Amino acid sequence: MDNNNAILSSDKSYKKNSPSGAGGALRVNEIFYSIQGEGHYTGTPAVFVRLAGCNLNCWFCDTEFHSFTEMSEDEIVAEASQYPSRYMVITGGEPTLQLTASLTSKLHAIGFYIMLETNGTQPLPEGCIVDWITCSPKCPSPATQHQTPITHHPIRIQRIDELKVVYEGTEQDMNLYDAIQAKEYRLQPCYTGDRQKDTFITNQTIDYILTHPKWRLSLQTHKILGVR
Repeated sequence: MDNNNAILSSDKSYKKNSPSGAGGALRVNEIFYSIQGEGHYTGTPAVFVRLAGCNLNCWFCDTEFHSFTEMSEDEIVAEASQYPSRYMVITGGEPTLQLTASLTSKLHAIGFYIMLETNGTQPLPEGCIVDWITCSPKCPSPATQHQTPITHHPIRIQRIDELKVVYEGTEQDMNLYDAIQAKEYRLQPCYTGDRQKDTFITNQTIDYILTHPKWRLSLQTHKILGVR
């Protein structure tokens, strides 16, 4: 995937956290049980493990991922195993900054199917085995992308099962994603919290998909349903 480029706004103040070897402590923002609200596995009950910290600073990010509790891998596994589903979503922040091969191995050993949500700017750490990778490259806002210098950041994740692009409207340059190879391509309307604007963006998203049928619609159904 080294030839895949996406435009990303980076936050260089965050440095990659190196857990202290196999079984070392990870900074965990939260662990909770809900349904997957987006993408290929929409509606699937899953354990969510949100790892703290990110290497980007996206203006539309709706997630608080800075606070954390340090947990060992065994503590994460024990907490996750309390729930009945064996589907897991590892997300962030940017989870590849902390994910370890030993954690994925321990989770697989007790039957978890691991889904990873990543911005794609970091490679999957050596030895990590995950079952499904959703990559969501982050771009400058259409309102500012022509006013500020554009820097290309390579997609470094080794494979992409599902490419999910947050769509902000017709001014967004979708040519940025043409070279990115994935099994599935999903376009998700950007959520602003303004009902009128969100309806407008959603309609533009549908119009784009109808004229570019390689893309499929992804909605944040957890927000629509009012679940976590």
